[in-house]
Amino acid sequence: MASITPFLWFEDHLDEAIEFYTGIFPDARVTDKAVYPPGSMNDMAGKLMTATLELAGQRLILLNGGPVFKFNEAISLFIACQDQAEVDYYWERLLDGGQAQQCGWLSDRYGLVWQVVPLPMFALIQGPEAAKAERAMQAMLQMVKLDLGELQRAYDGA
Repeated sequence: MASITPFLWFEDHLDEAIEFYTGIFPDARVTDKAVYPPGSMNDMAGKLMTATLELAGQRLILLNGGPVFKFNEAISLFIACQDQAEVDYYWERLLDGGQAQQCGWLSDRYGLVWQVVPLPMFALIQGPEAAKAERAMQAMLQMVKLDLGELQRAYDGA
């Protein structure tokens, strides 16, 4: 049966990126690595070409492809956090050397875009009471890192 695996093009420093990501996700593991063969273009022979990682159960293939393509917000990786502690953990680590964006989005030091989202937020912004849900949604739209406590306070009208 066919499967879909994100294939991510990194400019360089793939070894560093692997160390970075596997140091953040507790259950991370590298399942495969391949190096560029002799005779590869642009002096890539012997350098790491690809690596397959599993992060939080998601398989990713990373390519050390050179400065041809850049990551952007058109594709992001969504981290479904159970609570604020998880949001804080992933936000702090992925943001190290990266750039914060709005509404729980950030780009890490390699330019890869992540969404760090507390799942309980959806019960607030999609709640059955329209006025409460709207207050929570408006609060979320003003945030950089998502704050579940602040979202709850907005939902409650506090």
